[in-house]
Amino acid sequence: MNSLDWVVLIGYFGVMVGIGLWSHKRVDNVSDFFTAGGKMPWWLSGISHHMSGYSAVMFTGYAAIAYQYGITSYVTWSFPIAIGIAIGANLFAPRLNRVRSKLKVASPLEYLKNRYNLPTQQALAWSGVLLKIVDVGAKWAAIATLLSIFTGVSLNQGILITGVVTAIYCTVGGLWADALTELGQFIIQLIAGIAMLIAVLNELDGFSTFWTVWDDLPSSHHEPTVGPYTLTFLLAYLFIKTFEYNGGMWNQAQRYMATDSAHSARRSARLSAVLWFVWPLVLFFPMWVAPLIIKTDKPADSYAEMAEHLLPHGLLGLVIVGFFSHTMAMCSSDANAIAAVVTRDIMPAIFKSVREWSTRTGLLAARYTTLLFLALSMAIATQVNSDFFGDIITVVIKWVAGLMGPIAIPLMLGMLRAFRKSGPTAALASWALGLIAFYLVNYPINDAIDGGVNLEYQISIPLAVSLVLYIVIGYIKPEDTPERDAILASLNSDDDGPGSASAALSEPEQGATGQKSVAGATD
Repeated sequence: MNSLDWVVLIGYFGVMVGIGLWSHKRVDNVSDFFTAGGKMPWWLSGISHHMSGYSAVMFTGYAAIAYQYGITSYVTWSFPIAIGIAIGANLFAPRLNRVRSKLKVASPLEYLKNRYNLPTQQALAWSGVLLKIVDVGAKWAAIATLLSIFTGVSLNQGILITGVVTAIYCTVGGLWADALTELGQFIIQLIAGIAMLIAVLNELDGFSTFWTVWDDLPSSHHEPTVGPYTLTFLLAYLFIKTFEYNGGMWNQAQRYMATDSAHSARRSARLSAVLWFVWPLVLFFPMWVAPLIIKTDKPADSYAEMAEHLLPHGLLGLVIVGFFSHTMAMCSSDANAIAAVVTRDIMPAIFKSVREWSTRTGLLAARYTTLLFLALSMAIATQVNSDFFGDIITVVIKWVAGLMGPIAIPLMLGMLRAFRKSGPTAALASWALGLIAFYLVNYPINDAIDGGVNLEYQISIPLAVSLVLYIVIGYIKPEDTPERDAILASLNSDDDGPGSASAALSEPEQGATGQKSVAGATD
Protein backbone atom coordinates (compact mmCIF):
# COMPACT_ATOMS: atom_id res chain seq x y z
CA MET A 1 0.00 0.00 0.00
CA ASN A 2 1.11 3.58 -0.70
CA SER A 3 -0.29 6.95 0.34
CA LEU A 4 -3.11 6.82 -2.25
CA ASP A 5 -4.34 3.47 -0.90
CA TRP A 6 -4.23 4.87 2.65
CA VAL A 7 -6.31 7.87 1.57
CA VAL A 8 -8.96 5.55 0.13
CA LEU A 9 -9.00 3.40 3.28
CA ILE A 10 -9.11 6.29 5.75
CA GLY A 11 -11.72 8.06 3.62
CA TYR A 12 -13.88 4.95 3.73
CA PHE A 13 -13.67 4.77 7.51
CA GLY A 14 -14.61 8.46 7.69
CA VAL A 15 -17.68 7.98 5.48
CA MET A 16 -18.86 5.03 7.60
CA VAL A 17 -18.61 7.10 10.78
CA GLY A 18 -20.40 9.99 9.05
CA ILE A 19 -23.31 7.73 8.04
CA GLY A 20 -23.58 6.54 11.62
CA LEU A 21 -23.77 10.10 12.91
CA TRP A 22 -26.39 11.03 10.29
CA SER A 23 -28.46 7.93 11.14
CA HIS A 24 -28.42 8.97 14.79
CA LYS A 25 -31.08 11.57 13.94
CA ARG A 26 -33.47 8.82 12.82
CA VAL A 27 -33.27 6.84 16.05
CA ASP A 28 -35.78 8.00 18.66
CA ASN A 29 -36.51 4.74 20.48
CA VAL A 30 -35.54 1.09 20.77
CA SER A 31 -37.82 0.10 17.88
CA ASP A 32 -35.94 2.52 15.60
CA PHE A 33 -32.59 1.24 16.86
CA PHE A 34 -33.35 -2.47 16.31
CA THR A 35 -35.93 -2.59 13.49
CA ALA A 36 -35.72 0.88 11.84
CA GLY A 37 -39.26 1.50 13.07
CA GLY A 38 -40.61 -0.76 10.30
CA LYS A 39 -39.87 1.98 7.75
CA MET A 40 -37.00 0.52 5.73
CA PRO A 41 -37.60 0.31 1.93
CA TRP A 42 -37.69 -3.26 0.62
CA TRP A 43 -34.77 -2.71 -1.77
CA LEU A 44 -32.55 -1.33 1.02
CA SER A 45 -33.58 -4.22 3.24
CA GLY A 46 -32.69 -6.69 0.46
CA ILE A 47 -29.25 -5.20 -0.16
CA SER A 48 -28.62 -5.03 3.58
CA HIS A 49 -29.74 -8.65 3.98
CA HIS A 50 -27.34 -9.69 1.22
CA MET A 51 -24.38 -7.73 2.54
CA SER A 52 -24.87 -8.84 6.14
CA GLY A 53 -24.22 -12.41 5.02
CA TYR A 54 -20.65 -11.73 3.84
CA SER A 55 -17.40 -11.18 5.66
CA ALA A 56 -13.68 -11.16 4.93
CA VAL A 57 -13.79 -14.92 5.49
CA MET A 58 -14.81 -15.10 1.83
CA PHE A 59 -11.48 -13.52 0.86
CA THR A 60 -9.44 -15.72 3.20
CA GLY A 61 -11.09 -19.02 4.11
CA TYR A 62 -13.21 -19.39 0.97
CA ALA A 63 -10.39 -18.01 -1.17
CA ALA A 64 -8.36 -20.96 0.08
CA ILE A 65 -11.14 -23.38 -0.92
CA ALA A 66 -11.40 -21.72 -4.35
CA TYR A 67 -7.62 -21.82 -4.85
CA GLN A 68 -7.45 -25.52 -3.95
CA TYR A 69 -10.74 -26.90 -5.30
CA GLY A 70 -12.22 -24.40 -7.76
CA ILE A 71 -15.94 -23.99 -8.44
CA THR A 72 -17.04 -26.05 -5.44
CA SER A 73 -16.49 -22.86 -3.41
CA TYR A 74 -19.56 -21.41 -5.17
CA VAL A 75 -21.58 -24.60 -5.55
CA THR A 76 -21.34 -25.56 -1.88
CA TRP A 77 -21.49 -22.06 -0.37
CA SER A 78 -23.28 -19.16 -2.09
CA PHE A 79 -25.48 -21.30 -4.35
CA PRO A 80 -27.22 -23.12 -1.46
CA ILE A 81 -27.56 -19.79 0.37
CA ALA A 82 -29.34 -18.33 -2.67
CA ILE A 83 -31.66 -21.35 -2.89
CA GLY A 84 -32.36 -21.21 0.85
CA ILE A 85 -33.26 -17.51 0.79
CA ALA A 86 -35.49 -18.04 -2.24
CA ILE A 87 -37.34 -20.75 -0.30
CA GLY A 88 -37.63 -18.50 2.74
CA ALA A 89 -39.00 -15.57 0.73
CA ASN A 90 -42.49 -17.04 1.07
CA LEU A 91 -41.99 -19.33 4.04
CA PHE A 92 -40.24 -17.15 6.63
CA ALA A 93 -39.79 -13.52 5.50
CA PRO A 94 -43.46 -12.44 5.75
CA ARG A 95 -43.93 -14.19 9.10
CA LEU A 96 -40.90 -12.51 10.59
CA ASN A 97 -42.27 -9.15 9.48
CA ARG A 98 -45.56 -9.93 11.24
CA VAL A 99 -43.62 -10.76 14.41
CA ARG A 100 -42.82 -7.03 14.56
CA SER A 101 -45.98 -5.53 13.09
CA LYS A 102 -48.53 -7.69 14.90
CA LEU A 103 -46.82 -8.66 18.14
CA LYS A 104 -45.12 -5.27 18.56
CA VAL A 105 -41.66 -6.60 19.40
CA ALA A 106 -38.15 -5.40 18.58
CA SER A 107 -36.22 -8.68 18.89
CA PRO A 108 -36.66 -11.87 16.84
CA LEU A 109 -36.83 -13.89 20.06
CA GLU A 110 -39.37 -11.84 22.01
CA TYR A 111 -42.31 -13.85 20.73
CA LEU A 112 -40.79 -17.13 21.99
CA LYS A 113 -41.74 -16.45 25.60
CA ASN A 114 -45.40 -16.81 24.65
CA ARG A 115 -44.96 -19.28 21.80
CA TYR A 116 -43.18 -21.65 24.22
CA ASN A 117 -42.19 -20.38 27.67
CA LEU A 118 -39.53 -18.30 29.41
CA PRO A 119 -36.93 -21.12 29.86
CA THR A 120 -37.06 -21.89 26.12
CA GLN A 121 -36.61 -18.25 25.19
CA GLN A 122 -33.69 -17.89 27.59
CA ALA A 123 -31.98 -21.11 26.44
CA LEU A 124 -32.05 -20.02 22.80
CA ALA A 125 -31.04 -16.46 23.66
CA TRP A 126 -28.02 -17.33 25.82
CA SER A 127 -26.67 -20.06 23.55
CA GLY A 128 -27.15 -17.91 20.44
CA VAL A 129 -25.35 -14.94 22.00
CA LEU A 130 -22.38 -17.10 23.00
CA LEU A 131 -22.17 -18.66 19.54
CA LYS A 132 -22.31 -15.27 17.85
CA ILE A 133 -19.45 -13.94 19.98
CA VAL A 134 -17.27 -16.73 18.57
CA ASP A 135 -18.63 -16.31 15.03
CA VAL A 136 -17.99 -12.57 14.91
CA GLY A 137 -14.60 -13.12 16.52
CA ALA A 138 -13.68 -15.26 13.52
CA LYS A 139 -14.78 -12.43 11.20
CA TRP A 140 -12.57 -9.89 12.99
CA ALA A 141 -9.64 -12.29 12.75
CA ALA A 142 -10.23 -12.73 9.02
CA ILE A 143 -10.20 -9.02 8.22
CA ALA A 144 -7.22 -8.45 10.52
CA THR A 145 -5.34 -11.17 8.63
CA LEU A 146 -5.91 -9.32 5.35
CA LEU A 147 -4.98 -5.98 6.88
CA SER A 148 -1.75 -7.52 8.13
CA ILE A 149 -0.88 -8.73 4.62
CA PHE A 150 -1.41 -5.30 3.07
CA THR A 151 -0.12 -2.97 5.79
CA GLY A 152 2.09 -5.02 8.08
CA VAL A 153 0.08 -4.18 11.21
CA SER A 154 -0.25 -6.97 13.76
CA LEU A 155 -3.35 -9.16 14.05
CA ASN A 156 -4.41 -7.50 17.30
CA GLN A 157 -3.93 -4.00 15.88
CA GLY A 158 -6.06 -4.91 12.87
CA ILE A 159 -8.82 -6.25 15.12
CA LEU A 160 -8.76 -3.07 17.18
CA ILE A 161 -8.90 -0.71 14.18
CA THR A 162 -11.82 -2.39 12.43
CA GLY A 163 -13.70 -3.04 15.66
CA VAL A 164 -13.50 0.56 16.86
CA VAL A 165 -14.73 2.03 13.56
CA THR A 166 -17.61 -0.46 13.40
CA ALA A 167 -18.50 0.24 17.03
CA ILE A 168 -18.81 3.97 16.38
CA TYR A 169 -21.25 3.86 13.50
CA CYS A 170 -23.43 0.91 14.51
CA THR A 171 -23.70 2.02 18.15
CA VAL A 172 -24.70 5.57 17.26
CA GLY A 173 -27.08 4.87 14.38
CA GLY A 174 -28.55 1.41 15.05
CA LEU A 175 -30.09 -0.63 12.23
CA TRP A 176 -30.50 2.46 10.02
CA ALA A 177 -26.73 3.02 10.15
CA ASP A 178 -26.11 -0.67 9.46
CA ALA A 179 -28.37 -0.70 6.40
CA LEU A 180 -27.12 2.59 4.94
CA THR A 181 -23.46 1.70 5.41
CA GLU A 182 -24.18 -1.70 3.84
CA LEU A 183 -25.64 0.09 0.82
CA GLY A 184 -22.43 2.13 0.52
CA GLN A 185 -20.36 -0.99 1.07
CA PHE A 186 -22.29 -2.80 -1.67
CA ILE A 187 -21.50 -0.02 -4.16
CA ILE A 188 -17.82 -0.06 -3.17
CA GLN A 189 -17.63 -3.83 -3.46
CA LEU A 190 -19.36 -3.69 -6.85
CA ILE A 191 -16.66 -1.39 -8.19
CA ALA A 192 -13.81 -3.26 -6.49
CA GLY A 193 -15.04 -6.70 -7.54
CA ILE A 194 -15.42 -5.71 -11.19
CA ALA A 195 -12.00 -4.02 -11.13
CA MET A 196 -10.42 -7.22 -9.83
CA LEU A 197 -12.22 -9.33 -12.44
CA ILE A 198 -11.05 -7.06 -15.28
CA ALA A 199 -7.46 -7.12 -13.96
CA VAL A 200 -7.48 -10.93 -13.93
CA LEU A 201 -8.91 -11.13 -17.46
CA ASN A 202 -6.25 -8.73 -18.72
CA GLU A 203 -3.54 -10.80 -17.05
CA LEU A 204 -4.73 -13.96 -18.83
CA ASP A 205 -6.49 -14.16 -22.22
CA GLY A 206 -8.96 -11.30 -22.00
CA PHE A 207 -12.69 -11.98 -22.23
CA SER A 208 -12.10 -15.43 -23.73
CA THR A 209 -10.54 -16.47 -20.40
CA PHE A 210 -14.07 -17.32 -19.20
CA TRP A 211 -14.14 -20.44 -21.42
CA THR A 212 -10.45 -21.10 -22.27
CA VAL A 213 -8.95 -21.13 -18.79
CA TRP A 214 -10.44 -24.41 -17.62
CA ASP A 215 -8.06 -26.61 -19.61
CA ASP A 216 -5.12 -25.03 -17.79
CA LEU A 217 -6.53 -25.50 -14.29
CA PRO A 218 -6.41 -28.74 -12.28
CA SER A 219 -9.26 -31.10 -13.13
CA SER A 220 -10.63 -30.77 -9.61
CA HIS A 221 -11.39 -27.11 -10.31
CA HIS A 222 -14.17 -28.18 -12.70
CA GLU A 223 -15.98 -30.44 -10.22
CA PRO A 224 -19.02 -29.02 -8.40
CA THR A 225 -18.32 -31.18 -5.35
CA VAL A 226 -14.80 -32.30 -4.48
CA GLY A 227 -12.60 -33.07 -1.49
CA PRO A 228 -14.44 -32.69 1.82
CA TYR A 229 -17.16 -30.68 0.06
CA THR A 230 -19.27 -33.61 -1.11
CA LEU A 231 -22.86 -33.86 -2.33
CA THR A 232 -23.87 -34.78 1.22
CA PHE A 233 -22.12 -31.65 2.46
CA LEU A 234 -23.97 -29.58 -0.17
CA LEU A 235 -27.38 -30.93 0.84
CA ALA A 236 -26.61 -30.47 4.53
CA TYR A 237 -25.38 -26.94 3.91
CA LEU A 238 -28.52 -26.11 1.90
CA PHE A 239 -30.70 -27.23 4.79
CA ILE A 240 -28.62 -25.34 7.35
CA LYS A 241 -28.42 -22.12 5.35
CA THR A 242 -32.17 -22.15 4.69
CA PHE A 243 -32.64 -21.75 8.43
CA GLU A 244 -29.64 -19.50 9.07
CA TYR A 245 -30.06 -16.94 6.29
CA ASN A 246 -33.81 -16.64 6.75
CA GLY A 247 -33.45 -15.45 10.32
CA GLY A 248 -32.11 -18.35 12.33
CA MET A 249 -29.07 -16.30 13.34
CA TRP A 250 -31.23 -13.21 13.99
CA ASN A 251 -29.47 -10.44 12.06
CA GLN A 252 -31.13 -11.46 8.78
CA ALA A 253 -34.48 -11.68 10.60
CA GLN A 254 -34.15 -8.00 11.51
CA ARG A 255 -33.98 -7.02 7.82
CA TYR A 256 -37.37 -8.62 7.22
CA MET A 257 -38.78 -7.13 10.42
CA ALA A 258 -37.59 -3.66 9.37
CA THR A 259 -39.75 -3.45 6.22
CA ASP A 260 -43.23 -1.93 6.31
CA SER A 261 -45.19 -5.07 5.38
CA ALA A 262 -45.02 -8.81 4.77
CA HIS A 263 -45.16 -8.13 1.03
CA SER A 264 -42.11 -5.88 1.25
CA ALA A 265 -40.29 -8.54 3.28
CA ARG A 266 -40.92 -11.05 0.47
CA ARG A 267 -39.51 -8.63 -2.12
CA SER A 268 -36.50 -8.00 0.10
CA ALA A 269 -35.77 -11.72 0.33
CA ARG A 270 -36.14 -12.23 -3.42
CA LEU A 271 -33.68 -9.42 -4.16
CA SER A 272 -31.17 -10.89 -1.71
CA ALA A 273 -31.57 -14.34 -3.31
CA VAL A 274 -30.87 -12.95 -6.80
CA LEU A 275 -27.77 -11.16 -5.54
CA TRP A 276 -26.54 -14.37 -3.92
CA PHE A 277 -26.99 -16.23 -7.21
CA VAL A 278 -25.10 -13.69 -9.32
CA TRP A 279 -22.61 -11.56 -7.42
CA PRO A 280 -20.44 -14.31 -5.84
CA LEU A 281 -19.66 -15.56 -9.35
CA VAL A 282 -17.92 -12.24 -10.05
CA LEU A 283 -15.99 -12.42 -6.79
CA PHE A 284 -15.05 -16.10 -7.10
CA PHE A 285 -13.77 -16.20 -10.67
CA PRO A 286 -10.44 -14.48 -9.85
CA MET A 287 -10.01 -16.92 -6.96
CA TRP A 288 -10.59 -19.93 -9.23
CA VAL A 289 -7.91 -18.86 -11.70
CA ALA A 290 -5.46 -17.64 -9.06
CA PRO A 291 -3.19 -20.75 -9.40
CA LEU A 292 -2.36 -19.56 -12.93
CA ILE A 293 -1.28 -16.12 -11.70
CA ILE A 294 0.45 -16.68 -8.36
CA LYS A 295 1.97 -19.63 -6.54
CA THR A 296 1.58 -19.70 -2.78
CA ASP A 297 1.81 -22.20 0.05
CA LYS A 298 -0.82 -20.16 1.94
CA PRO A 299 -4.03 -20.45 -0.11
CA ALA A 300 -5.89 -18.23 2.38
CA ASP A 301 -3.61 -15.36 1.31
CA SER A 302 -4.03 -15.98 -2.42
CA TYR A 303 -6.65 -13.32 -3.16
CA ALA A 304 -4.78 -10.64 -1.22
CA GLU A 305 -1.47 -11.52 -2.90
CA MET A 306 -3.12 -11.46 -6.32
CA ALA A 307 -4.65 -8.05 -5.64
CA GLU A 308 -1.24 -6.68 -4.72
CA HIS A 309 0.26 -8.21 -7.87
CA LEU A 310 -2.36 -7.00 -10.36
CA LEU A 311 -3.93 -3.77 -9.20
CA PRO A 312 -2.54 -0.23 -9.37
CA HIS A 313 -2.50 1.85 -6.22
CA GLY A 314 -5.84 3.47 -5.57
CA LEU A 315 -7.71 0.48 -6.99
CA LEU A 316 -5.77 -1.70 -4.57
CA GLY A 317 -7.01 0.54 -1.76
CA LEU A 318 -10.56 0.15 -3.06
CA VAL A 319 -10.29 -3.64 -3.04
CA ILE A 320 -8.98 -3.51 0.52
CA VAL A 321 -11.96 -1.32 1.40
CA GLY A 322 -14.14 -4.03 -0.16
CA PHE A 323 -12.67 -6.57 2.26
CA PHE A 324 -13.51 -4.29 5.15
CA SER A 325 -16.98 -3.54 3.84
CA HIS A 326 -18.12 -7.15 3.94
CA THR A 327 -16.79 -7.84 7.41
CA MET A 328 -18.03 -4.60 8.93
CA ALA A 329 -21.48 -5.18 7.38
CA MET A 330 -21.81 -8.61 8.94
CA CYS A 331 -20.31 -7.73 12.31
CA SER A 332 -22.36 -4.56 12.76
CA SER A 333 -25.59 -6.37 11.87
CA ASP A 334 -24.76 -9.18 14.29
CA ALA A 335 -23.97 -6.66 17.02
CA ASN A 336 -27.34 -4.98 16.55
CA ALA A 337 -29.19 -8.30 16.62
CA ILE A 338 -27.38 -9.50 19.74
CA ALA A 339 -28.03 -6.20 21.51
CA ALA A 340 -31.73 -6.62 20.71
CA VAL A 341 -31.81 -10.12 22.20
CA VAL A 342 -29.85 -9.12 25.31
CA THR A 343 -31.85 -5.98 26.11
CA ARG A 344 -35.28 -7.25 25.02
CA ASP A 345 -35.12 -10.91 26.02
CA ILE A 346 -32.36 -11.68 28.51
CA MET A 347 -32.25 -8.60 30.74
CA PRO A 348 -36.04 -8.32 31.34
CA ALA A 349 -36.01 -11.95 32.54
CA ILE A 350 -33.24 -11.22 35.06
CA PHE A 351 -34.11 -7.69 36.19
CA LYS A 352 -37.78 -6.70 36.58
CA SER A 353 -36.81 -3.02 36.61
CA VAL A 354 -35.79 -3.32 32.94
CA ARG A 355 -39.47 -3.56 31.96
CA GLU A 356 -40.03 -0.07 33.35
CA TRP A 357 -37.14 1.62 31.54
CA SER A 358 -37.80 4.92 29.86
CA THR A 359 -37.17 5.36 26.15
CA ARG A 360 -33.87 7.11 26.86
CA THR A 361 -32.69 4.39 29.25
CA GLY A 362 -33.65 1.66 26.79
CA LEU A 363 -31.64 3.34 24.02
CA LEU A 364 -28.60 3.77 26.25
CA ALA A 365 -28.78 0.11 27.26
CA ALA A 366 -29.01 -0.91 23.60
CA ARG A 367 -25.90 1.08 22.74
CA TYR A 368 -23.87 -0.10 25.72
CA THR A 369 -24.84 -3.72 24.98
CA THR A 370 -23.71 -3.30 21.38
CA LEU A 371 -20.33 -2.04 22.58
CA LEU A 372 -19.97 -4.90 25.06
CA PHE A 373 -20.72 -7.52 22.41
CA LEU A 374 -18.19 -6.00 20.01
CA ALA A 375 -15.54 -5.88 22.74
CA LEU A 376 -16.07 -9.55 23.68
CA SER A 377 -15.99 -10.70 20.06
CA MET A 378 -12.78 -8.74 19.48
CA ALA A 379 -11.23 -10.45 22.51
CA ILE A 380 -12.24 -13.85 21.09
CA ALA A 381 -10.74 -12.84 17.73
CA THR A 382 -7.29 -12.72 19.27
CA GLN A 383 -7.66 -16.42 20.13
CA VAL A 384 -9.43 -17.74 17.03
CA ASN A 385 -6.28 -19.34 15.61
CA SER A 386 -5.51 -21.12 18.86
CA ASP A 387 -5.41 -24.91 19.17
CA PHE A 388 -8.86 -24.90 20.78
CA PHE A 389 -10.71 -23.05 18.01
CA GLY A 390 -8.65 -24.21 15.04
CA ASP A 391 -8.27 -21.90 12.06
CA ILE A 392 -10.75 -19.27 10.87
CA ILE A 393 -12.59 -21.41 8.36
CA THR A 394 -13.02 -24.21 10.92
CA VAL A 395 -14.76 -21.83 13.30
CA VAL A 396 -17.04 -20.44 10.61
CA ILE A 397 -18.02 -23.68 8.90
CA LYS A 398 -17.98 -26.22 11.72
CA TRP A 399 -18.94 -24.29 14.81
CA VAL A 400 -21.49 -21.91 13.31
CA ALA A 401 -23.05 -24.36 10.84
CA GLY A 402 -23.05 -27.20 13.35
CA LEU A 403 -24.51 -25.24 16.27
CA MET A 404 -26.93 -23.05 14.34
CA GLY A 405 -29.54 -25.80 13.81
CA PRO A 406 -30.39 -26.52 17.45
CA ILE A 407 -30.75 -22.77 18.09
CA ALA A 408 -32.69 -21.90 14.94
CA ILE A 409 -35.17 -24.76 14.59
CA PRO A 410 -37.51 -23.82 17.49
CA LEU A 411 -37.37 -20.16 16.41
CA MET A 412 -38.11 -20.70 12.73
CA LEU A 413 -40.45 -23.70 12.77
CA GLY A 414 -42.29 -22.21 15.72
CA MET A 415 -43.85 -19.68 13.30
CA LEU A 416 -45.41 -22.34 11.05
CA ARG A 417 -48.87 -23.84 11.60
CA ALA A 418 -47.63 -27.30 10.63
CA PHE A 419 -45.65 -27.42 13.89
CA ARG A 420 -48.24 -25.93 16.23
CA LYS A 421 -48.23 -29.06 18.43
CA SER A 422 -44.52 -28.65 19.16
CA GLY A 423 -44.34 -26.78 22.45
CA PRO A 424 -41.71 -26.02 25.10
CA THR A 425 -40.83 -29.67 25.72
CA ALA A 426 -40.10 -30.27 22.03
CA ALA A 427 -38.21 -26.98 21.72
CA LEU A 428 -35.99 -27.48 24.77
CA ALA A 429 -35.30 -31.15 24.06
CA SER A 430 -34.38 -30.48 20.42
CA TRP A 431 -32.12 -27.62 21.50
CA ALA A 432 -30.33 -29.47 24.30
CA LEU A 433 -29.84 -32.80 22.54
CA GLY A 434 -28.79 -31.04 19.33
CA LEU A 435 -25.99 -29.31 21.23
CA ILE A 436 -24.99 -32.58 22.87
CA ALA A 437 -24.93 -34.25 19.43
CA PHE A 438 -22.60 -31.52 18.17
CA TYR A 439 -20.19 -32.11 21.04
CA LEU A 440 -20.22 -35.90 20.67
CA VAL A 441 -19.76 -35.92 16.90
CA ASN A 442 -17.06 -33.24 16.82
CA TYR A 443 -14.99 -34.33 19.79
CA PRO A 444 -15.24 -37.80 21.45
CA ILE A 445 -16.50 -39.64 18.35
CA ASN A 446 -14.27 -37.65 16.01
CA ASP A 447 -11.21 -38.43 18.14
CA ALA A 448 -12.10 -42.10 18.36
CA ILE A 449 -12.43 -42.66 14.60
CA ASP A 450 -9.34 -43.04 12.46
CA GLY A 451 -9.29 -39.99 10.20
CA GLY A 452 -12.12 -38.35 12.09
CA VAL A 453 -15.78 -37.78 11.22
CA ASN A 454 -16.40 -36.31 7.77
CA LEU A 455 -17.16 -32.58 7.75
CA GLU A 456 -20.65 -33.02 6.30
CA TYR A 457 -21.66 -35.20 9.24
CA GLN A 458 -20.07 -32.89 11.78
CA ILE A 459 -22.34 -30.05 10.69
CA SER A 460 -25.49 -31.97 9.67
CA ILE A 461 -26.02 -34.49 12.49
CA PRO A 462 -26.76 -31.86 15.19
CA LEU A 463 -29.36 -30.22 12.95
CA ALA A 464 -30.90 -33.58 12.03
CA VAL A 465 -31.15 -34.59 15.69
CA SER A 466 -32.82 -31.29 16.59
CA LEU A 467 -35.25 -31.41 13.68
CA VAL A 468 -36.38 -34.99 14.29
CA LEU A 469 -36.83 -34.42 18.02
CA TYR A 470 -38.75 -31.19 17.50
CA ILE A 471 -41.24 -32.92 15.19
CA VAL A 472 -41.53 -36.28 16.98
CA ILE A 473 -41.93 -34.87 20.49
CA GLY A 474 -44.55 -32.47 19.17
CA TYR A 475 -46.66 -35.46 18.09
CA ILE A 476 -45.91 -37.61 21.13
CA LYS A 477 -46.55 -34.78 23.58
CA PRO A 478 -48.63 -32.09 21.86
CA GLU A 479 -48.62 -28.79 23.74
CA ASP A 480 -50.78 -26.59 21.55
CA THR A 481 -52.99 -24.19 23.51
CA PRO A 482 -55.49 -21.50 22.49
CA GLU A 483 -52.94 -18.85 23.42
CA ARG A 484 -50.22 -20.39 21.25
CA ASP A 485 -52.67 -20.96 18.42
CA ALA A 486 -53.61 -17.26 18.57
CA ILE A 487 -49.97 -16.28 18.01
CA LEU A 488 -49.68 -18.65 15.05
CA ALA A 489 -52.94 -17.36 13.58
CA SER A 490 -51.59 -13.81 13.78
CA LEU A 491 -48.26 -14.70 12.15
CA ASN A 492 -49.88 -16.72 9.38
CA SER A 493 -52.57 -14.20 8.47
CA ASP A 494 -52.48 -12.69 4.98
CA ASP A 495 -53.36 -9.32 6.48
CA ASP A 496 -50.20 -7.21 6.45
CA GLY A 497 -51.54 -4.57 8.76
CA PRO A 498 -51.15 -4.47 12.53
CA GLY A 499 -53.02 -7.39 14.01
CA SER A 500 -53.99 -8.58 17.43
CA ALA A 501 -52.57 -11.44 19.39
CA SER A 502 -54.17 -10.30 22.62
CA ALA A 503 -55.33 -13.79 23.45
CA ALA A 504 -51.73 -14.88 23.54
CA LEU A 505 -50.25 -11.81 25.19
CA SER A 506 -51.66 -11.72 28.66
CA GLU A 507 -51.61 -8.07 29.71
CA PRO A 508 -48.26 -7.04 28.20
CA GLU A 509 -46.53 -4.22 29.98
CA GLN A 510 -45.12 -1.06 28.46
CA GLY A 511 -41.52 -1.56 27.35
CA ALA A 512 -38.74 0.90 26.70
CA THR A 513 -40.09 1.54 23.21
CA GLY A 514 -43.34 2.90 24.57
CA GLN A 515 -45.14 0.04 22.79
CA LYS A 516 -46.74 -3.09 24.12
CA SER A 517 -44.20 -5.85 24.26
CA VAL A 518 -44.39 -9.59 24.74
CA ALA A 519 -41.28 -9.26 26.87
CA GLY A 520 -43.53 -8.18 29.69
CA ALA A 521 -46.19 -10.85 29.22
CA THR A 522 -46.93 -13.35 31.91
CA ASP A 523 -46.26 -17.01 31.42
